[in-house]
Amino acid sequence: MIPIRAFALGKARLAARLTQDARVALAREWAEQVARAAHDLPVAVVSSDPDVRDWAGAHGLATLEDPGSLDAAAAAGREWAASQGFARVVVAHADLPRARTLEALARDGAQPVVAIVPCHRDDGTPALGVPVDLDFHFAYGVGSFRRHAAEARRLGAGLRVVRNPDLAFDVDLPEDLAALDGFARHSATRP
Repeated sequence: MIPIRAFALGKARLAARLTQDARVALAREWAEQVARAAHDLPVAVVSSDPDVRDWAGAHGLATLEDPGSLDAAAAAGREWAASQGFARVVVAHADLPRARTLEALARDGAQPVVAIVPCHRDDGTPALGVPVDLDFHFAYGVGSFRRHAAEARRLGAGLRVVRNPDLAFDVDLPEDLAALDGFARHSATRP
C-alpha cells in the first residue's frame, strides 16, 4: 500500500528548490515508480485527495480513504490487505524515485517477521512489510526506524533489516534532490 496525502501538498520542504508544478510532477512520477516496483503485487493507495484517487483509479489501483495520519493510513492498508486474504502488507512511501522492486519486503509471507528498510539517513522508514495478523503499531516520523524495530521486538516477531539503497533513498530535503541521478531534468527552480 502507498499512502499519499496529496500530490499538490507534498514535499513542501522542497519549495525553496522547486516550483509547485515541479513538485506535483515529481510526486506523481515517484508514486508511479513505487507502484511499478510492486510488479504483480496488488496495490492500494490510501488518500482522500480526489486528484490522487483519480490517478490511482486510472492505474487500476485500489483506493482507501485516508484516516488522517500516516500511522492510521498504514493500519488501514493492513486491514485492507487482511480483508483481501493477503498474508502480508508492504507499506511503501510514494517518494522513492529509485524503487525497483518491493519483493524483499513481501517474501516473508505470513511468517512473524517484520522487514524494515531504514532510510538513507538510518532514521526513517520509507518501506516495511508486516504480516497482516500481527498487531503491529506503526510509528512514523523522526526516529521511526528504531521505533519500528523496537515494536517488532516487543511483539516477539523476527526482525529483518533490508539494506536496499534503492528503497532507502527517499526524498525529503533539498539535498536529497541534488543527490538524485538526473535531477537536472527536474531542475525547475523557484523564481
